Amino acid sequence: MKSDFFKYQAQTTNTPLSIEISHAKGTFVYDVNNKKYLDFIAGVSANTLGHNNPKINDAIKKQVDKYLHVMVYGEFVQEAPVALSKLLIDNLPSNFDQVYLVNSGTEATEGALKLAKRVTGRSEMIGAKFSYHGNTQGAMSVCGAEDQNRAFRPLLPNTKFIEFNNFDKIAKITTKTACVILETIQGGAGFIVPEKGYLKKVKERCKEVGALLILDEIQSGIGRTGKLFEFQNQNMSPDIIITGKGLGGGLPIGAFIASSKLMSSLKNNPKLGHITTFGGNPLIASSALATLKEVLKPDLMRNVLKKENLFRELLVHPKIKEVRGKGLMLAIIVDDADQASKLILKALDNGLLLFWLLFESSAVRITPPLNISIDEIKQGCKIILNILDE
Repeated sequence: MKSDFFKYQAQTTNTPLSIEISHAKGTFVYDVNNKKYLDFIAGVSANTLGHNNPKINDAIKKQVDKYLHVMVYGEFVQEAPVALSKLLIDNLPSNFDQVYLVNSGTEATEGALKLAKRVTGRSEMIGAKFSYHGNTQGAMSVCGAEDQNRAFRPLLPNTKFIEFNNFDKIAKITTKTACVILETIQGGAGFIVPEKGYLKKVKERCKEVGALLILDEIQSGIGRTGKLFEFQNQNMSPDIIITGKGLGGGLPIGAFIASSKLMSSLKNNPKLGHITTFGGNPLIASSALATLKEVLKPDLMRNVLKKENLFRELLVHPKIKEVRGKGLMLAIIVDDADQASKLILKALDNGLLLFWLLFESSAVRITPPLNISIDEIKQGCKIILNILDE
């Protein structure tokens, strides 16, 4: 299987971890030799409730027996996507009342950018340096990482970048700006949390000049920071929310969420302002609905913050410079890229899954399933500390 993997599947790097997967259950992934790995990655923040969750599986199986794809998005009334959209809106501030379901986080980014340009009639878009919003050409255009982008230029014109958490640069948002797009917590840059009042100031500036604020909650959302979305911890509300990753419970999904007033602009001049064949797919919506119902149970999100505190208490070591992030979106910062890679690869040998971040080479990702147990956290942290001792 491994040789066929390298022969037939296009690769993204020269050095994939290439574990041959047999099955997965709970917080563990098993290879074909039945070696088990404690999962501190969760499919890069996607497996919100771990692997083979019975409630998610039951929802998927029930939908399989009813029907799968029957029509492109927005034409037929289907129970699961309607219920999912309603549940999202029921748990958001009143300025949000419509959801556009798509296939991935990057498509949600594309839809949100199009919506902002359509509503404002402007073309200038402002992102943050070292941000990440997806890998299609529109999404890449607002990702402030030139090492990633230069090989694919030209990308979308009229894009500018500001430094995340730099209050002085907020003035770059002007009456020419269609939208500002920011990750609520910067992911690839190293799990950078917004400084107190920063996002609120950005929103105030956007409102002042008639621009829209898009917050990318693809990774920080769906309970990962102790709220459904991280902006709900920030005493402010954006104009458009982007979500994906953890919403699907292990299946591919994305959504952009806004007011019906904004969303209505996609219906006319031109009609079909955004089109997707598989967005709102009933199977995936069923999985997402089951996931969201579990995440919204009060104990789960409350325990996320308790588990964060436990990680911070345990991960104290001379080689750990800092633990960044919030909730169960954490990153260990070590001295350099070599030390980070050694930790990740030695952890793999010891049955623990850790991973890199996109742009911060000295960071090691810790984004386990939200329902990870206290004992599993202690077990994984012990492995990390033992490796650092070596």
